[in-house]
Amino acid sequence: MAEGLQHLWAGWRGEYIADANTTARTDVSTHVPEECVFCRIFTSKLPDTETFVVSTGSLCVGILNLYPYTSGHMMVIPKSHVANLGDLSNDESRELWAMINRADAAVRKAFNPDGVNVGINQGRAAGAGIPAHLHVHIVPRWSADTNFMTAIADTRIIPESLSRTHSRLVEAWNTL
Repeated sequence: MAEGLQHLWAGWRGEYIADANTTARTDVSTHVPEECVFCRIFTSKLPDTETFVVSTGSLCVGILNLYPYTSGHMMVIPKSHVANLGDLSNDESRELWAMINRADAAVRKAFNPDGVNVGINQGRAAGAGIPAHLHVHIVPRWSADTNFMTAIADTRIIPESLSRTHSRLVEAWNTL
């Protein structure tokens, strides 16, 4: 525990937190796949070079993040429109984790990062931008990948186009 950090116990806050923002919460059970950006991409029949799909499995898809944290930021997404890991079938779960492993390897091969973040945000409160459709982020990281632009201008600098990133990841994926 951090030195000097104190705890203030306020048991009454639990009820407040449970009730707060009830109307602002997204009810994922009413979010229909036709409105989901991921589901629309999976059924679009557009070429992978336009949708930035890196690989398609029988149950999951590896795809670039259109709003990347850094170059090489991709996601692995189940094709089924589910919100949480516990909603996946055993087969979906196996393919998801196998594809995450392969995405990690492809990102490392294509970008030679100093590290990789792999993360899942389940629910809006956990940071999910699309809480109704589970997706796993694979983000390459470098020791010097932060700069003043993020700190003072709330802006990220992405040093290459999505098309170039897509080509690099597809090549790495296909040569693993």
